[in-house]
Amino acid sequence: MKRVADHLSDVLEAIRPLPPLDVHVLDAHGCVLTEDVVAPWPLPQFDNSAMDGYAVRAEDVTEASDDEPVELPVVADIAAGDTRVTAIGPGLSARIMTGAPIPAGADAIVPVELTDGGTARVRIAAPPKPGAHFRRAGEDVGEGDVVLGAGAYLGAPQIGLLAAVGRDRVMVRPKPRVVVISTGSELVEPGNPLLMGQITDSNSFTLTAAAREAGAIAYRIPPVRDDPETLLGLIEDQLVRADLVITTGGVSAGAYDVVKSVLSQLGTVNFEKVAMQPGKPQGFGTIGEESTPIFTLPGNPVSAFVSFEVFVRPAIRKMFGAARLHRSSVKAVLQESLRSPDGRRQFARARLQPSSDGSYLVTPLGAQESHRLGDLAYANSLIVVPEHITEVAAGQVVDAMRLESRKD
Repeated sequence: MKRVADHLSDVLEAIRPLPPLDVHVLDAHGCVLTEDVVAPWPLPQFDNSAMDGYAVRAEDVTEASDDEPVELPVVADIAAGDTRVTAIGPGLSARIMTGAPIPAGADAIVPVELTDGGTARVRIAAPPKPGAHFRRAGEDVGEGDVVLGAGAYLGAPQIGLLAAVGRDRVMVRPKPRVVVISTGSELVEPGNPLLMGQITDSNSFTLTAAAREAGAIAYRIPPVRDDPETLLGLIEDQLVRADLVITTGGVSAGAYDVVKSVLSQLGTVNFEKVAMQPGKPQGFGTIGEESTPIFTLPGNPVSAFVSFEVFVRPAIRKMFGAARLHRSSVKAVLQESLRSPDGRRQFARARLQPSSDGSYLVTPLGAQESHRLGDLAYANSLIVVPEHITEVAAGQVVDAMRLESRKD
C-alpha cells in the first residue's frame, strides 16, 4: 500500500494555485490577497475627538474641581463631519461629538460626564491633560504604509481596513469552486421516505460543508445512481463550473463501483490503496480539457470525511493561496488505550480538551469503524497513530489533529 505522506505529496504536487482575479472588496471576503495594499491617506485622516464632550485649552481649566468647577463659554457645536468650526480662542470651548474634527487652538477634550452639559456655558469639574481623548491623524495608519501585504487572508476586519483606505477592488486568489457528487443506487435525498435497503445520503452534505469550511465555494449534486453513462455525463457537465471535483463511493473492488470503472477509461485518475484507517481506497487525478483535479473518496461516511481532511482540504487551501494548508496539531495525553492496525496510519475520532496545567488531554470516541457517523459528530480532533505502532497505552503522548473551523 502507498504511504499517506506519499499520496499527499503527489496530490499537492499536482495542484496549482488559481490565477488572481480583480474583484469587488466584499467579494474578496475569505480570499487571499495577491498584491500589497498601500494607504493613500493616513488613518485617522485628521485629529478628531474620541469622546462626546467639550474641546478646550487645557491651561484654561487646570484649576477645575468638583467643589470649584471652571465655567467657559460654549462658542460652537461640532458634529461628526462638520468642518465649519476651524478654531477656538483662549478661554473658550466648543461642544464636540465623537469623531468630529478638533478645532485649532484646542488641545484637550473634556468628556461630557465631567461637565454639567451646558450649551451656552459649560461648567467643567475636572482638569484634562493636554491631548486627552484626541485621536491623532495617522496614529493608526500612516500615509504610504502597506496596510495589508500579498498573502494576507481577508476576514471581516481586513475587509473593513480595505474600505477605510478607499479600496473598492483588490486582486485576490479566488475561492475554488468545488463540486461534490455522491454515488450509489441505494442513496435517497434527506426528507424522502426510505425503502428497505436504502440509506439517506449524508456524505455529500458532510463534504460540501467541509469544503466550505476549508474556504471553497462548494456545490452539492443530488445522489447519482450506479449507471456509468449517467455518471460520466454528469461529471462532464459539472466541469463547466468546477475548479475541483469530489466524488464519494464507487472506488472499492465491488461489481457496482462505477466511479472507478468510469474514470479508469479516461486514463488520468489513479486508484490506489493508501495505508490508512479509515480511508484505504483513494483515487486522484485530473479530467477534462482544463485538467480539473478530481478526488474519488470512499463511500463510508467517516472514511470520506477523514480522506477529505487529510488530502482534499490541503489541496483546496493551496488552490486559493492559503498560508496554512494543514490542520494544526497538538501533543496530548491519551486518556484511554487505543489499538491501531499494523502498517496503516490511523486517524481516530476523539475529544480534545485542555487540562488545568495548560497541556491537552484526548479521549478516543467509541469504536473506530468507518460507518459510525454518530461519534464523528462529537469529535473535535483526530488522533494520529503512525503506521508502525499497533497499540498506544493510556497516559502516552499522541499527536491530535484539531478539527477547528478557521480558514486562514
